[in-house]
Amino acid sequence: MSMTVPERFILIDDNEADNVYHEIMIRRAGFAGEILIFESGIDALDYLRTDGLTLPTCIYLDINMPLMDGFEFALEATPLLAGKPTVVLVMLTSSGSPKDRQRVAEIPVIQGFVTKPLVAAAVRTMLQRD
Repeated sequence: MSMTVPERFILIDDNEADNVYHEIMIRRAGFAGEILIFESGIDALDYLRTDGLTLPTCIYLDINMPLMDGFEFALEATPLLAGKPTVVLVMLTSSGSPKDRQRVAEIPVIQGFVTKPLVAAAVRTMLQRD
């Protein structure tokens, strides 16, 4: 994953408690910038279509969500995210399934796989990129 340090995090997860916890972990890692939270992939896609994606952004995406799962989101978002070095998409999931890891590896726009819960150390690693 080669991108600049994120200035914004986007959390996409239908579980409100997970979103609250992950936001706390991002803040605990020392991040003071913008954190956007979407409880559906559809709402997040709508936002990304209008955003322009110029701000360095890390998107943490859950797999298991109603209406549109994380894989469907990634495929729909591929035209928006492809060729955008300012954006990194990381699957953040409770799934430890080798099948899910394999699917992630097959979708080029997804650049990482992190098992929940997100910990501050993982966020610090993302924040120390250059």
